[in-house]
Amino acid sequence: MNNQRLIDLFLEVAKINALSGNEKPIADFIKSFLSNLGYSVSEDNAKEFTKSNTGNLICRIGSGGKFVMLSHMDTARPTENVRPIILEDKIISSGDTVLGVDNRVGVSVLLYALEKIAKEKIPVKDFTVAFTTCEETTLFGSKYLGINGEIKNGFIFDSGYRPGNFIFSACGAIGLKIKIFGRASHSGIAPEKGINSMQVAAKAISRLPLGRIDEETTMNIGTLSSGSAVNVIPELTELEGEVRSFNLKKAEDNFNLLANIFKGEAEKIGAKIEIDYFWDFVPYTIKEDSFVFKETVKAIKKVGLEPTPKISLGGSDANSLNGRGIESINLGIGAQNPHSNDEFIFIEDLIKSAEIALELVKKDQPK
Repeated sequence: MNNQRLIDLFLEVAKINALSGNEKPIADFIKSFLSNLGYSVSEDNAKEFTKSNTGNLICRIGSGGKFVMLSHMDTARPTENVRPIILEDKIISSGDTVLGVDNRVGVSVLLYALEKIAKEKIPVKDFTVAFTTCEETTLFGSKYLGINGEIKNGFIFDSGYRPGNFIFSACGAIGLKIKIFGRASHSGIAPEKGINSMQVAAKAISRLPLGRIDEETTMNIGTLSSGSAVNVIPELTELEGEVRSFNLKKAEDNFNLLANIFKGEAEKIGAKIEIDYFWDFVPYTIKEDSFVFKETVKAIKKVGLEPTPKISLGGSDANSLNGRGIESINLGIGAQNPHSNDEFIFIEDLIKSAEIALELVKKDQPK
């Protein structure tokens, strides 16, 4: 491993400012980087759905194989003025901005692996590499990733866990938006003529099992907007929330419970209600005897680390791919304190992540 080259590459991509929906600057860098190495890079039509200024990037090695190595191109916060600082054991930012570890680490690791393969002519399996858009906002990049039907497995380089750890099971999330329509009236002169939409929301919320419902499931109402003036009965109240669970049926059952409670409270006082329901991402669990699980364990062991399966209460591109029937695991790359100005990456973790990436694609040597 050329450790300094890997560090330099990470520093280069970390400074490229590319938020969700504006990934074109880093997409252009990746296209140029890989084209200069002799790779062919294509762009899919996902931007028609994501509304990003670029599609996802896809690079097929050989025939493209049956698995994809993937990292997302967007960051949650700007890196335009980032000032990386290299310490003895880690890379941090000056503290004024994020460092961009989520997910410039994943991008640099995959680019470094492809560069090393090309320059050293390392024998590798046929496989596909993809760089996605809009992971931080909607996961729509991976949801609409234009890969062919031959792809059966995915290795996602995006988890904040340190290398050796990998996410084999993650929850799903139902997003929900509620509108409650009451009737406005003067709150002093004729309150009885009004229908208080906020009252419906308050009573319904008081009946919900918010927070942790069980070891697999959570529920939250995150935003509430209501009313127009202190002397007007609130005509419209709008709420947004979510239900998360590792169990698809539990998520849907608890959403239905929530919806029925709101509908019941609205009916009591003659209010109308609209509830918009959608899966942000679906849950998944990868079995130990699956190809992607076994290959992950094997690669981690080969670089001298202890494979440690983890669960996650967050979503990632792995949820999208699993939802499409592409069994995928999210590998720990050590992107510490993501989305904060305290982001950092241990240099050792950057190196180990690249080693794991290479082990996943190297051809098995005859015994």
